[in-house]
Amino acid sequence: MSNAKSAIVTGAGTGVGKAAAKALAAAGYAVVLAGRRVAPLDETAAEIAAAGGTAMAMACDVTDSASVQALFAKTVETYGRVDVLFNNAGTGAPPIPLEDLTDDQWKAVVDVNLTGMFLCLREAFRVMKAQDPRGGRIINNGSISAHTPRPNSIPYTATKHAVTGLTKSAALDGRKYDIACGQIDIGNAASAMTEAMLAGVPQANGELAPEPVMDVDRVGDAVVHMAGLPLDANILTMTIMATRMPFVGRG
Repeated sequence: MSNAKSAIVTGAGTGVGKAAAKALAAAGYAVVLAGRRVAPLDETAAEIAAAGGTAMAMACDVTDSASVQALFAKTVETYGRVDVLFNNAGTGAPPIPLEDLTDDQWKAVVDVNLTGMFLCLREAFRVMKAQDPRGGRIINNGSISAHTPRPNSIPYTATKHAVTGLTKSAALDGRKYDIACGQIDIGNAASAMTEAMLAGVPQANGELAPEPVMDVDRVGDAVVHMAGLPLDANILTMTIMATRMPFVGRG
């Protein structure tokens, strides 16, 4: 059993989750990498180990409560406690008109982005309130879409707005257990999801325009900063974005 602080990162195999997991490991956390596909988790774990860090990969379906419970139980068994949860796993629907979305497309996004995040949040509360010393930190991955939508993104936008409700309620309900909950809203971090932005993405005025992106490692740095605060301080919401992206202003 390790004496290091432990952190669970969902959706840790790629993109923001991978960057955050590597940054947390570099900061001294023992990181549990969770996701549906084991291969990218193993790759991330190998990169962390090669850099001298500690990581464990574990398959987890955040939409399944038994799978989430097993993730937290294995973390406690291995590292003794859960200090940080980066509630990161998320998905989107095809960028089609909302009237053309199917029930299944809607539900698939709600199941991961809202229900899955709640299931991880709930299990974190159960573990963190019972451990000694009690408490911990939960960081929910919101999005720029938690504030302002993109065209043809209603399932993603609605669920990311809902993440803000989860964050605020958890921040309030966690006080009595020394559980601090905050949200990070990310705009245009370079990843497979943002490759299309350099070629051009739909804007609110109907035009296609390329958008600047930022290094995803900056997001990892921000997550480490939020995670490292003492539990009597909390960043309730942080927005980190490509400086020149068209978020602040009209367009």
